[in-house]
Amino acid sequence: MFLEQGKLQELGFWLLDSLSTTASKNVGDGNDDDSAYRRDLKVAKGFVALPNQNDLSLKLEKLNDLPPRNLDLYPNLAKDRIIVVLYVHNRPQYLKVVVDSLSQVTGINETLLIVSHDGYFEDMNKIIDGIRFCQVKQIFAPYSPHLFSDSFPGVSARDCKDKDVASQKHCEGNPDQYGNHRSPRIVSLKHHWWWMMNTVWDGLRETRKHEGHILFIEEDHFIYPNAYRNLQILTSLKPEKCPDCYAANLAPSDVNSRGEGWASLIAERMGNVGYAFNRTVWKKIHNKAREFCFFDDYNWDITMWATVYPSFGSPVYSLRGSRTSAVHFGRCGLHQGQGEKKACMDNGMVNIHVEDADKVPNIASDWSVHIYKNQPGYKAGFKGWGGWGDDRDRHLCLSFSNMYCSTGTSSPM
Repeated sequence: MFLEQGKLQELGFWLLDSLSTTASKNVGDGNDDDSAYRRDLKVAKGFVALPNQNDLSLKLEKLNDLPPRNLDLYPNLAKDRIIVVLYVHNRPQYLKVVVDSLSQVTGINETLLIVSHDGYFEDMNKIIDGIRFCQVKQIFAPYSPHLFSDSFPGVSARDCKDKDVASQKHCEGNPDQYGNHRSPRIVSLKHHWWWMMNTVWDGLRETRKHEGHILFIEEDHFIYPNAYRNLQILTSLKPEKCPDCYAANLAPSDVNSRGEGWASLIAERMGNVGYAFNRTVWKKIHNKAREFCFFDDYNWDITMWATVYPSFGSPVYSLRGSRTSAVHFGRCGLHQGQGEKKACMDNGMVNIHVEDADKVPNIASDWSVHIYKNQPGYKAGFKGWGGWGDDRDRHLCLSFSNMYCSTGTSSPM
């Protein structure tokens, strides 16, 4: 839902005060290295072509620098932690389900949970505010179209609409390959994901030097109690069992599958439910920023499958167990927000049976690996579903790639 500019400004002033107060007792380390990094970051962003920010955008960006909450409850994180990142938009009925499921995950208190928001939505914020089971940090995409009511990357008065011809309508914008002009609420999906990836890997104090795996989940993913322990096993086995695997997955790439139930590991195409990879893989992905940003499809995952992964030159396999540890349960798409006229109505009720086998690690270190080859799905040569033809979106996407100075060294995949 795109708010009026006055309401955006009013919300922005209130937001900074309330969230800053909540986190004020958790102070950052304030060391010289961090201060130098922040100075370098300001210089780097000065050379990146980013849209002019409004008050709310600026205030949300400042909130991203606040330390995690619950440091008093969980002062020490495990050294071998797998950081968890939750990518959300505005489906509170779903977010309640995933947060409840995360609260039951064994080991979640050993790590940091980062919640990446596409804009600011009070109902979503209240749910995250109630988390007490781990350290939690909220970040807000400051260039989300949902924050800009009268200018790019939101809707501006001069924007072409639908199938307008720019030369005839004297409007601004480039159509996609099917002749359609941009829809801000649609392009926000891909913008948010790419901004989140760049920010988590290269921008945040808490993660920019993290070399290990980071797990990415979404607001309509039910996470089983054994997910974190299973993922630890998979990432430890990956170098030996599947050295060419780029990632580990909690769930099969076929979202309708619950797994084979075999006594073996599975190597297959990377799925989009509960995927984890390390900095080495991130650097390979980041090096393909132009391919990602210029592919005419508003879906981040289809863009990865159809253009980024094929550009690596070899099959991109992910390692998983033969029994799922995460389930996609949503019926409403991310672009079907609660404030839209054609909003998808779903009360978020789920009926997922958690069996005893889902409560404990169920992956054995002596299992062999079964490899699925030539699986169906999006591949190189697919043209894309469109929705991503506007040069402004493509260049904003590229700007996200250059916001931060990457640090750290490479490690095996």
